[in-house]
Amino acid sequence: MLTWVSQIVAIAFVNLRSLPQRLGASAVAVVGITGVVVVFVAVLSIAEGFSATLRAGGDPQTAIVMSAGSEEMASRLPREGAQIVKDAPGILRGPEGPRASAELFVIVNQEKRSTGTAANVPLRGMEPSGLAVRRQARIALGRPFEPGRNEIIVGRAAARQFVGLDVGRSVKWGATTWTIVGIFEAQGAIWESELWCDVSVLQPAYRRSDAFSSVHVLLETPEAFAGFKAALVDDPRLDVTVFREKDYYAEQASATARLITTLGFAIATLMAAGAVFGAVNTMYTAVAERTREIATLRALGFGGVPVVLSVLVESMVLATAGGVLGGATAWAILDGYQTTTLNWQTYTQVAFAFKVTPGLLAKGVSCAVAMGLGGGLLPAMHAARIPVATALRGL
Repeated sequence: MLTWVSQIVAIAFVNLRSLPQRLGASAVAVVGITGVVVVFVAVLSIAEGFSATLRAGGDPQTAIVMSAGSEEMASRLPREGAQIVKDAPGILRGPEGPRASAELFVIVNQEKRSTGTAANVPLRGMEPSGLAVRRQARIALGRPFEPGRNEIIVGRAAARQFVGLDVGRSVKWGATTWTIVGIFEAQGAIWESELWCDVSVLQPAYRRSDAFSSVHVLLETPEAFAGFKAALVDDPRLDVTVFREKDYYAEQASATARLITTLGFAIATLMAAGAVFGAVNTMYTAVAERTREIATLRALGFGGVPVVLSVLVESMVLATAGGVLGGATAWAILDGYQTTTLNWQTYTQVAFAFKVTPGLLAKGVSCAVAMGLGGGLLPAMHAARIPVATALRGL
């Protein structure tokens, strides 16, 4: 009597060897699963790329101070409060003073290159020390804006995604005309989706002369954060929330990424249901075409369990092929693709790149294998239950 393992191997080998004879039906199942995996990996790569962009802006030595209970766009800090923050202990100081920048965060509309529609773009007014606070940022083209002038510098990603943000161009928002004097890079961080200018010029343009949205500070060390936060939270003159920069952007990333992932799973689940039905149909057809062959093997002593497992092996081989093909397609087409999406915390566009990681590819293949298992289980059980005598009568 052959062992179960040898029986499974023997039947599976016969099944796989006959695949070219059923190429059309098998290809339908593979293509269906490929489509599901492409969509699945694509959506997850959006969330991964978006999260990576926001995480890249997180410096453990930088803190953000805003009015209590507010996001940056809705935050209001009076000028006196901003100065109290700058005088707090733990901030890195140099000959020019504390490495702190009181900033104003507003939204402007600019046309997207990809769609030609208007989108919300963040315009950030900052003090001259703002560039020094963000250690990842550097001028890649042109020069920094000059204090007191209607000049802006544009993040590399924003310049790539939106129309008219080239060095030397002028743009008009409201009653104010701005001249673009530089392009900056920030190692792929979220700031590359922003426009920067002098806060003293932006405030009167938006009638916010006595208020800021936030204060960004560079601390002496990452460990100085606890003392810095305690000094501000305990100060009766202030009502503020203090974040590590990396924690603030990580929270934004998780909220939007969770939304994208939830929608992606819903879409992929619906598509997967169709792919599983396709796999079921393919495997039922394969079993029907080999009814006599399976009955003969059963008559020769092959058990029902090896028959079930051999059919499942064939189904999962087809599914794995679809998973690998889908993952490779997603990686070839999408990895590094530049686009924008809405940051639901600030209602502004964030430019980022799709990020197809090995982990996502492994999830895609695992999803495919699961679909193969689901699609092959019922046909496999049907194959094992075929009455031997009934099937052999057709020989």
